[in-house]
Amino acid sequence: MNVAIISDTHIPSRAAGLPDAVRDRIRGADHVIHAGDFDSKGALADIRELSPALTAVAGNMDPAVGLPGVARTTLGGVTFVVTHGTGATEGYEDRVAIVVRQRADASAIGVAGHTHEVLDTVHGGVRLLNPGSATGAAPASRPTMMTVTVTDGDLDVTVHED
Repeated sequence: MNVAIISDTHIPSRAAGLPDAVRDRIRGADHVIHAGDFDSKGALADIRELSPALTAVAGNMDPAVGLPGVARTTLGGVTFVVTHGTGATEGYEDRVAIVVRQRADASAIGVAGHTHEVLDTVHGGVRLLNPGSATGAAPASRPTMMTVTVTDGDLDVTVHED
């Protein structure tokens, strides 16, 4: 299973739209995970149109989007717990790992955004993924996202910088 992981699109406040390469990867994915900060209902609708198989959460810029703060999905035998990670930079990895442990066991993968910085690390026994900003919204310096190939409970993560 091919999963596209994106976050922090910030459309329209910081970006006009998704880069073509990001749109293409979303279209080619079996499932999309968005870790919040769509910034508008229009941005959410655009991503749903590109991929109806979507797991998404609200970020701190999404009060009117109507999404939950945390979501959980199992794809290809891997459980993903998705949250935005809102709050100060200090303690970010702790906050996200705690949310994962509250919603699943430590074998689950935590997906979060908020920092606009790519992250693939293990913190407190929990693997955490942050795809950065799919549009390169400030403070990011370029658009980034991840694709994940999930097969029988194993995953292979690729970071894309456009």
